[in-house]
Amino acid sequence: MTTHHVPAGLPTSIQHYIDGRFVDSVDGGTFDVLDPVSNENYVKAAAGQKADVDLAVAAATRAFKEGPWPRMKPRDRARILNKVADAVEAQDAHLAEFETFDTGLPITQALGQAQRAAENFRFFADLVVAQADDTYKVPGAQVNYVNRKPIGVAGLITPWNTPFMLESWKLAPALASGCTVVLKPAEFTPLSASLWASIFEEAGLPQGAFNLVNGLGEEAGDALVKHPDVPLISFTGESRTGQIIFGNAAPMLKGLSMELGGKSPAVVFADADLDAAIDSTLFGVFSLNGERCTAGSRILVERSIYDEFVERYAARAANIVVGDPHDPATEVGALVHPEHFEKVMSYVEIGKSEGRLVAGGGRPEGLPTGNYVSPTVFVDVAPDARIFQEEIFGPVVAITPFDTDEEALELANGVRYGLAAYIWTNDLKRAHSFSQNVEAGMVWLNSHNVRDLRTPFGGVKASGLGHEGGYLSIDFYTDSQAVHITLGAVHTPRFGAA
Repeated sequence: MTTHHVPAGLPTSIQHYIDGRFVDSVDGGTFDVLDPVSNENYVKAAAGQKADVDLAVAAATRAFKEGPWPRMKPRDRARILNKVADAVEAQDAHLAEFETFDTGLPITQALGQAQRAAENFRFFADLVVAQADDTYKVPGAQVNYVNRKPIGVAGLITPWNTPFMLESWKLAPALASGCTVVLKPAEFTPLSASLWASIFEEAGLPQGAFNLVNGLGEEAGDALVKHPDVPLISFTGESRTGQIIFGNAAPMLKGLSMELGGKSPAVVFADADLDAAIDSTLFGVFSLNGERCTAGSRILVERSIYDEFVERYAARAANIVVGDPHDPATEVGALVHPEHFEKVMSYVEIGKSEGRLVAGGGRPEGLPTGNYVSPTVFVDVAPDARIFQEEIFGPVVAITPFDTDEEALELANGVRYGLAAYIWTNDLKRAHSFSQNVEAGMVWLNSHNVRDLRTPFGGVKASGLGHEGGYLSIDFYTDSQAVHITLGAVHTPRFGAA
């Protein structure tokens, strides 16, 4: 039986943070927050509605129009962002404890996410200081230059998987660009988000530049998307929710950056380093409890090595340590919420009629309570199966054989999603031609998901709209205004002069 570790310092309530103050909802409404090991409610969070979002947007608008933040020199903004990174690093163990308690992520992986959050702030602090905008010259005739300006109030809507890190991924570039922000964190996991306010205060972020409204997506999130004074929405979450946001943002022609679902293929050719491919494809779907958008949840294996791959993969999957998220030995913890647990378990049952079950398939022994799912492996899965086509977002994988490169590409591209792809081969020509033809926003060759922050992050098809990462993030949160200056005489056709 797993223990139930409760971290020290849990709040007695979770409030909004608006214009430099912690506040309850205008109507006093709250919602219950549970932890995924006990599935018991441990705190009430303020349930934001339109009135709360209106207050937060008004504060962010004042801070943008009247406050110092958008007008500060990049170096001065960077100093504050680096202080934010310092504060996150200084309490990374505390953050990881809270994150693990709230999400069920294994503690070792939550610690890595906290450290990644600090790195996001450092990276964008460096980027805005180093950034140079373009100038175009026509000698003796014209100079054209780009005047980059922060757009305004950015609405940031974040998911419940690795929430603190994914919040940093939006907060860092939005603030670095000079925007002010309203953050709406996922309702399942508001705990670590509640720490941002004190971190920003201590770092010296001006009042009103950061605001946080908790609540349900269909209430607080919906109000943020529809607010006329929020010109930008950055959203990470399900593709269906992305479609709703797209529709609601359309009348105001808002800027949208949306990183949505995935059903990413990992393609293993016979000439691959099999040991490395097995390590990577196990990690790629079972790390973070399988609750990751870029999970390699479909593994396509060349037929000549298929039987060996399946045998070795299933044995390793059956050996994965499932248990208390706070135990450093744990590799897969508890899924975030009972609703999500039921969804994942329903796919496990569907899979039993769509493939051959070779590992997992239910609740692990010795863990009668909590949202625990054994790492589950289905093989011989047909490409029209639901477990091949639909995003499960849990520790469940489908393995399918292929005979030719053409068949592998057809299988890889044969879903509505296109976020990531992982290719395992030692044939240089195949590696590059396959990568360039696969329908995915990001491809990893002979590698698991290790990302350089300078590179684009985003998907194609149902996996997203737009890309962030590096300068692309700065592009999203700023307007690039072109300024043209004529040198010398102005040669304009003289209408009406005759």
